[in-house]
Amino acid sequence: MIERVLARRYEIQEHIGGGGMADVYRAHDKLLDRSVAVKILHAQFANDAEFIEKFHREAKGAAKLTHQNIVNIYDVGEDEGSHFIVMEYVAGHTLKEYIQENGCLEPVEAARIARELACALEAAHKNNLVHCDIKPHNILIMDDGHIKVTDFGIARAVSSSTMTYGGNVMGSVHYFSPEQAKGTAITTKSDVYSLGVVLYEMLTGTLPYNGETSVSIALKHLQEEPVPIRQIKPSVPAVLEAIVQKAMNKDPMLRPTSTDMYVDLDQALAMMQGKSGSVAVSTPAAADDPFATQVIPRVTPEMLQQNQSAQSYGGADYDYGYDDGYDEDLEDDEGSLKKLIKTKKFILGLVAILILGFFAGSFLSFGNFWSSVEVEVPDVVGRQVEIARDMLEEKNLRVKVAEAYDANVPAGQVVSQYPEAGIMVKEQRQVTIYISKGGEELTMPDLKGMSRSNAEAKLNKMGLKIGAVYEEESNEPAGTVLKQDPGNGSKVHKGQTVDFTVSKGPKKTGVTIPDYSGMSVDSVKSNLAANKLTLGTVKEQTSSQPKGTVIGQSPAAGSEVKEGGAVNIIVSSGQAAQAPAKPTDTGKKAQKTSPDEVVKP
Repeated sequence: MIERVLARRYEIQEHIGGGGMADVYRAHDKLLDRSVAVKILHAQFANDAEFIEKFHREAKGAAKLTHQNIVNIYDVGEDEGSHFIVMEYVAGHTLKEYIQENGCLEPVEAARIARELACALEAAHKNNLVHCDIKPHNILIMDDGHIKVTDFGIARAVSSSTMTYGGNVMGSVHYFSPEQAKGTAITTKSDVYSLGVVLYEMLTGTLPYNGETSVSIALKHLQEEPVPIRQIKPSVPAVLEAIVQKAMNKDPMLRPTSTDMYVDLDQALAMMQGKSGSVAVSTPAAADDPFATQVIPRVTPEMLQQNQSAQSYGGADYDYGYDDGYDEDLEDDEGSLKKLIKTKKFILGLVAILILGFFAGSFLSFGNFWSSVEVEVPDVVGRQVEIARDMLEEKNLRVKVAEAYDANVPAGQVVSQYPEAGIMVKEQRQVTIYISKGGEELTMPDLKGMSRSNAEAKLNKMGLKIGAVYEEESNEPAGTVLKQDPGNGSKVHKGQTVDFTVSKGPKKTGVTIPDYSGMSVDSVKSNLAANKLTLGTVKEQTSSQPKGTVIGQSPAAGSEVKEGGAVNIIVSSGQAAQAPAKPTDTGKKAQKTSPDEVVKP
């Protein structure tokens, strides 16, 4: 490959890296006299016509991106069966190498790199491009310390083609999102999750999930929460830990957008560098100052219950030790309050508040109702939430997102909208879009022991679909449910398919006797041996059937006998022989006798 010239332009000079999809070479662009990086696809992808079409399309889409934190794509092509993509050559090393060399990074440095990464993703997401494989290996650190994200296009081409290739999940299992692990719809929030994993690794020097196999790691993304960052590195500011936790939420709807994450990281970085006090931070001084901005624990139901118990301690019988003057002061305050309510200033103020409330509600409901500009509400039903939001905001409409269960619409897509598509509304009108959460989560019932009809009725009532129904022999009565998939107690969603196995009844121990009519004796013997039966008596009987063929059997065809039982047959001996005719004198001719010649006695 070295010294090979691709497309009569790119001279391969040095192999500088590679991965599961391609090899990367440093090359010289002979036309523009500059160094470039050339990524050449592996043969397993080069032979896939569908993938190659997506690869070229996604690469061309990524080539439109121009951003200081994204590696520019210059060209994409094919030469003698080798499909390649030409990119900006960045001298330096990957973030993965940097973490391996330095261990965990300082919080300020980690936040700065994550902010630049979020900035790159924001630019891509605004152009409807999703990376799908954000990881330290695809983040290049330049000599000046700034970063560039590479592999836009090739990663997206793999994911848009299929999440599996040759039976294996494509992607980097340590960094991909729960929805990628499940193979469901991928959105911009998938990149945000991966960014959260990268920031976790930068802050702790370790990955949030590890396991012996790729499948075990993927399951942890779906089922487990990572070890809290501050439990590993107590020196990490709480605000960074909160940003990571939010980004790695298993529900894509609860993750921030790349824009929101950029803002959060920018504020956190400013706080850590002492440039702003607008972000909450836990400091020793906050413990002494009750009015200082602090990070406080989330209020849990247990905390509320404890608080209510403390307030009710002693009830009305508890003596607080207040003096008798308290009641008199309270009566004076109540009198002053009644006088205030009757004043004109109070009444005018109340009216003003009501009017402001009316205008605020009108604005929220109808937009700029004083404006003459009207826009048509676009149809966003069936769109991914981020795409729907962009479509509405392009029309100068505000967006409110609500969630709804719908088994017929994939999670993350718009189920319905209000106002409906095609309606003319004032600009800045609020449009509510209802995003599918998939089918409503249910607990799988125990179907074992139920009759098939009862099991099907129960599944239909719960909104579950009946899948494959298998049968197997069992001592249980015929039609009784023996097995089910998913199993009892597992979590399922409305509309999900359920397979189950029913009993065919007890296993038959006998052998059904076939019809041997017309068969030869030798054929009957072979068949009986194959069915573990024996030949009993063989009788012959005259018949019009060919000699040696079976004309009768006992037991009759269709009967059941135990293994080793005997079958008696009757065989045709052919037709019975006929009696011989009396010989006639053929030497004498018959003579006619006239009546006159009759001899009278």
